[in-house]
Formats: sequence, structure tokens, C-alpha cells
Amino acid sequence: MRKTLNFLIFLCFLLLGCSSERNTFTNRLYHNVTARFNAYFLAKEKIQEAEKSFREAYQEDYTQVLPVYFPIDSASVDANEEKLNEARELAGKAIDWHRISQWVDDSYFLLGLIDYYEANTDDAINTYKYLNVNSEDDEVRHQALIQLLRIFVEQRKFDDASYVIDFLSKESEISKENKQKLYKTLAYYYEARHEKDGVIAALEKCIEVTTDNHEKSRLNFILAQLYQRAGFDARAYDYYKNASEGNPPYELAFFSQLYAQQVAELEKSKDLKKVRDYYDNLYQDRKNTDLRDVVLYEKALFELKQKETDEAIKLLHQAAQEPGKLEKQKGYIYQKLAEIFFDEKEDYRASKYYLDSALQHFKPTDTNYQTLSSKQDILDRYTVNYELLTKNDSLLQLSQMRPEEQEKIAENYIQAEEERLLAEAEAKTTKKNAGIFDNLLAFGGNASASTFYFDNPTAMQKGEIEFFRNWGNRALEDNWRRKSSSFGNAVSSLPTSRDTTAARQVSQEDSIRGILPDKATLLANIPKDPEQISQLNDQMEEARLQLGKVLYFDLKRPDLAREYLTDLLQFHPDSEKKAEAYYTLFLIEKETGGSTTYYVSRLNKEFPDSPFTKSVNNPIGETSSTAANKTAESNYQKAYSAFQSGDYSIAKTLTQSTLNKYPLTEVTDKLLLLDIMLSGKLESKGRYQERLENYIENTDSPGLVKMARNMLVALTGETEVEQVASVDSTNVSDSLRINTPDKRIASDSVAAEKQIYKLNKEQTHIFILVIDPDAIPQTKNLSAELENFHDKNFQDSRLRTGNLSFTRNQSILLVSPFSNAAKAMDYRKKFLTEFKYQGLPEELKKRSFVISIQNFQQLNKRKDITEYEAFFKSSY
Repeated sequence: MRKTLNFLIFLCFLLLGCSSERNTFTNRLYHNVTARFNAYFLAKEKIQEAEKSFREAYQEDYTQVLPVYFPIDSASVDANEEKLNEARELAGKAIDWHRISQWVDDSYFLLGLIDYYEANTDDAINTYKYLNVNSEDDEVRHQALIQLLRIFVEQRKFDDASYVIDFLSKESEISKENKQKLYKTLAYYYEARHEKDGVIAALEKCIEVTTDNHEKSRLNFILAQLYQRAGFDARAYDYYKNASEGNPPYELAFFSQLYAQQVAELEKSKDLKKVRDYYDNLYQDRKNTDLRDVVLYEKALFELKQKETDEAIKLLHQAAQEPGKLEKQKGYIYQKLAEIFFDEKEDYRASKYYLDSALQHFKPTDTNYQTLSSKQDILDRYTVNYELLTKNDSLLQLSQMRPEEQEKIAENYIQAEEERLLAEAEAKTTKKNAGIFDNLLAFGGNASASTFYFDNPTAMQKGEIEFFRNWGNRALEDNWRRKSSSFGNAVSSLPTSRDTTAARQVSQEDSIRGILPDKATLLANIPKDPEQISQLNDQMEEARLQLGKVLYFDLKRPDLAREYLTDLLQFHPDSEKKAEAYYTLFLIEKETGGSTTYYVSRLNKEFPDSPFTKSVNNPIGETSSTAANKTAESNYQKAYSAFQSGDYSIAKTLTQSTLNKYPLTEVTDKLLLLDIMLSGKLESKGRYQERLENYIENTDSPGLVKMARNMLVALTGETEVEQVASVDSTNVSDSLRINTPDKRIASDSVAAEKQIYKLNKEQTHIFILVIDPDAIPQTKNLSAELENFHDKNFQDSRLRTGNLSFTRNQSILLVSPFSNAAKAMDYRKKFLTEFKYQGLPEELKKRSFVISIQNFQQLNKRKDITEYEAFFKSSY
């Protein structure tokens, strides 16, 4: 009876203790114990499991300075979604079920941490601000503030971060664990601001209060890297030695010892044999099997410092063949090869292929990826055109030879390929020590097992080559199958598309037929008829122009660019690309201090109406202005009145003088057409017809071109296929009148816009920023700010800035030149994201656009920004 009574009393107390509302000692004790060792404990365990998974998913790159906090990949967070959801549920229970416990604030901190990992940053910030204001537990408040500081640093909100730092500096009695997190986060803050001295000071403080040995080794390694790069080798050596202590991960220990030796002895040693022996011993050490590519890479860097470039290339090739454990290391190996061939060998084609391999081992999120990718784009354009030019040149040379000479060259090529394939097979053959089983496989004797046919790559390669010589691409099948096949089923056995696709998937290493071409195929590639030869010449013409542009604008090699462009002028004297070639050569001579007179003269003589000529004669921002437009319009009106009155000589003098003085105005095309009409009055019919035909070919204004065609039809009586059946209802006089101030409304049809503006992304481009009247006072120093922006971000791009009064109420700011649309768009992207100017609103920045130099002439004539913006949005 007494036992039952005691049990009931205990049960009563237990039930009373379960209440989350009554704030009694018993209740608090129950909820504190239950919250800590149940919901809160389990939630924290789940989060720690997820954090461990984040660490394991990240591969440290020891060749670069390690980040203070390793980045957390979103894929890793997604993979741990279930753990984080469980942790959120448990932390929520710790709050809801145990509201009077002392672990509520700790549970709120965990909820903020989960939000942070799941990129719900605003929720995390609100949670940590709530804890700072409402929590009575200083330990939790400090944790929340430190995590808040980390978030502000990641968001690059340095003002907010500074405020948190200042607030924490005034807090007293910060625990050792929180001090460690605070100093580490301070190091992260200075790292984000690129203040290395601040990083070093914060990490040194952090190490003093760090108890975890692995963490301490990692922080020591970061400090050693920073001191080594700052030139303090003695301090770097000490920290590398500290990093190798405390049983760190093997890779960290390996790099610590490697770099410690470098700063202590290898970099200063004059005994080159001793240094090379050190690397050789590291390579032969069986413990370093997974890191042999690193050893060879470091040895290659050493050889480069000794100016042994060829030896370094050999070592880097060997390093690339090693299996390796670190994915990025292969990327650095290929990147270094690309740099050597780019800077020292000046072999841009080889550099491109090494760069392709390097990028396969980096992620888009890696710090060097964007730089390498931009360089790859340039080298891609160079290599495509270089290989096309080389191939076509060889084919054209072969086409000029006699048939027997062509066959001899084809045979020599096939023989050279056979020798190359046999050499590669010989290199794959591994020699083994002879043994009883080897001898049995080799059918006796003292030879090794490699003499067995199917174990000998050299023998198999020779057999395939011999088969190919005798039977060509004949399928390997039994004789009875060939004999039993009749004519009927021979037709049905023709390869289908599925068979063809499957055949393509056969590796070239599996069949010599996928590698070695036959003589007939080689000879069939040689062009024979004039049409094929003409097509190859056209491709070479374009390739020479593109090579000249990429070498000058992108690779900064005006000497090589000049060679390709002069070749274009020499081998393609009637090229339609001569104007752009002249213009680029003009820029080259201007930059290198050469004479530009010749190219200015040729442009004016051969292409007087070309936009390139106008750009040379009238550089942007010098004479093109509202005043020039007004004068040109006034002179045109006088000339047109004189034409109507029959005073042709006076009209001719006015048109000629205006075109010479103001070659780039909104009435230039009308002045040209009026001048041609005067030729019809004052010169021969032949001259009149010639000028009309040239005008139709070179002018882009549809209305004026149509009028010129009508004049040509009236003169010759011949109707062009493309011409409309009836003459435009607007007569010549009306078409040539000055436009009223009312502007044409841009067509809603993109097709109509494309008739006016032509898309040519390979042409030289200009960046344009339209400035409205009300923004002009605030942007008076904009050009100077842009020059500073260019000095910082585009130092080697030779960009020029100019202002142009576009209309009576609008002005435009121009930045040029860009060798193609891609370069101009890259500039615009950086301008939108990084250029900051107080007087330039964001909506005005977003109205910027890029335009080809040819389309700019049209825009300058039509004065319709809205019309071109529609074309820009649809085409770029």
C-alpha cells in the first residue's frame, strides 16, 4: 500500500513537472534536462553531421592560399537537406515544448544556423538580431553576433560588419570558444577586404585560443602561405613546421613539409643537383604515390627559375600523365603549360589546347576560371582562323601540283602516320621479367609474355596496318558469310543511320581504320574545280582579317597583326574587307609610331563613303556636333534650292565643300545623292550611272536606295529583279527635302529594323551611353570617372572616351574601339555591375548599348534611339 502511495506521489510530481507554463524549480529542472539532452542535443548532432559532410565534400587546394572559411557548395547542402530538416524540427520542438528551459535561445541559434546553410539569409539575420536584443545569455548573444558578422562579410556589407565588430569589442567576458570564432571571423573580414596584415594578426590571435589540433594545423598553414608570399621565409618556415604537427591530414602534412623545405633550403641553395635529388627522392617515396604530380609540378617550377624551359615542359607533361589525387592540380599543370607556350614560345595554338585541358579541371566558381575562360575565347578565335588558313593554304598548294606529285605526298603522309602509330604502340609495350607462366603464354622459349600477340601492342598495331594496306576498310568477317550474301541482301545490308552512329562511337585506339586515312580520301580533299578554289580563297580572306584583328586588339601583337592584314591586301586585292583592313592598319601604325598617311589616303580614294573612312577623317567627339549638323543642313538646303533653280555649278560647289568639311552628319547620304544628281546634269551619262550603282551598293538607307534605283531605271531602261514594279509615290524632290523635327516612330516589326541595321558581330563596335537633358549637369565629370574605370579594369585595351551632341536635347557618351561585339558586351556587363557614379542613375546605365561602327553611321543619321534599342534587344 505504501509503495503504491509513493508511486502515485512521484507520478503527480512528474506530471506537474511536465507543464511548460508553470515556472517552478521542478518544472525548470525537468525542461532544462529534457531540452538539453533530447531535442536540442539531437538537433545539434544533426547539424554537426551536415557540417562534417560539407567539409568532406570540399577539396582543399594547397597550391593556393587556403580560404579562412572553406566555401559551402549548394549541392552539398541539398545532399544534407534531410538532416537539416530534422534538425529544424527538433530545434523547434525544443522551443515549443520547453519554453521555460534555458536552452530556448540556443535552439533559436541553431534555427538561424540552418537558415544560413540553406541560404535563407534574411531569416538568419533576423534570428540573430532577435537573440542579440532579447537573449539574457551572453554566450548565445556572442555566438549570434559572430555569425551575423560572418553573414555581413559574405554579403560584402562592410559598414554593417564594422558596426558588429565595434559592438563586440566593447563586450566583456567573451568565452574562449567564442573568442576563437570571433578571431577567425575577423580574419575572414580582412580576407574579404584584401588586407593581408589584418588576416595575419587575426589568425595569430585565433591560433592562441584554438584547441582542435586539425583546425590549428590548417590555420598555421594559412599563416605560413601568407608569410611566404610576403617574403618572410623564416616566419613561413616556423608556421609550416607547426602545421605539420598535431597529426594533420596527409595532404596538409605533405605540402607543409614540401613548402618548408622550399623556404628553408631549396630556394636559396646553389647546389642544383641537391635540389633535384630532393624532388627525385620525394617522387620515389611510395607514401607520395598519389601526389607525384605535385612533386613533378614543383620541380618544373624550379626548372623554370633556372631558365630550363624545355626540361620544365617535359616534367609538366610527365606530371599530367600521373594519376594524382587532387583534381585542381591537373588544372594548374595544364595552365602552366599554356602560360609557357603563350609567353615564352609564343605558340598561341598550343596554348589554346593546353588551356582547354586546364579548364576541364576547374569549376566555374573557382577564382581563376573567368580569367582563363576569357583568354580561352581569344585563343579559340585565333586557332580556328589559323588552322583554317594553314589548311586551305596547303590544299591550294597541292592543287597546283601534278597528279603524280599529289600521290607521292599522300603516300609519304600515310607512311609517316604509320611510323607515328607504331612508335606510340612501342611506347605502350611494357617489358616484364620472364617467368614460367610468361613462357607458357608465349609458347615456350625465353621471351617475355609480351611476345604473345594479344599482349603486344606493337605486334597488334603492325597487324592492323598490314591488314589495312591489303584490304583497306574491308569489314572483318568470315568468308562463308561474304559468299552467302546475295545481291538482294547486299542492298539491305547498307549501313543505316543507327549503324553509322554506332560506328562513330568506336574508339580510335580500337581500330586503325579510325586513325589512318587511305590515299583516295586524301586525294579527294584536294580542290580541283575553280569554284572550290574560290571558296577556299574566300575563307582565307576572312581568316586573315580575323587573325589581324585578334592579334592586334586581343593578343597585343601589332607586329604579327600587320603581317596578316598586309597579306590580305596582297593576296586579295579586290576584297570587300579592304576598308576594315586599312582602318586596322591605320590604328596599328598610329599606335606603333608609323606613318598613317598611306592608309588614310587609300581609304579616302577607294572607300570615300565607308564608315571607316569617316571615322579616320572625323574622329568621334572632335567635329561631329550639333553645330556641324546645323551647318550641313543649312548648306544642303541652299544647294537643293540652287539645284531646283538650275544653278547646278553653285549647287555642286556647296555639296562638295559641305561633304569635305562635315563628312559625318545626319544629311550626309542626302548630300551624296544630290551630288550624284548634279553629276547627271554636269557630267557624262557613264559617270552618272557609275556613281548611282556605287551609291546603291554602299548606302544602307532603304528610302534613298530606292530613289537611286528609280533614277538608274530611268537612265538605263533596265528593271532589276529586286525592284518594285511601280515607282515610289513620293517624288525625288520630296524625298530629298529636309526632315521636319518630328521623328519617325520606330517600327514594331523586328524584320523592318533589320533592314535598316545589319548585324555583324565581328565588326568593330562602340559602347554608347545616352544622356538625357536633365541628367547632363550631374554627369559633367562622367568622362573622367570612366577614364579611371578603364585604367583599373581595361588598362591594356586602348579605350577612348568621347562625347557627341546627338540631337538638340540629347548627348551621347562613346567608348571605343572594341574589336567585336563580344568584347563590347563584356565591357557593358562590367559597366553595369561595377561602375559607380553618383550622378548616373541605374535606369540610365541600363539604357546603354553597343553598336557596330557601320550601324552607328545609320543611327547618327536617323537619330532614333528607340528604333535601334529594339534592334539591340532582339540581336544582342
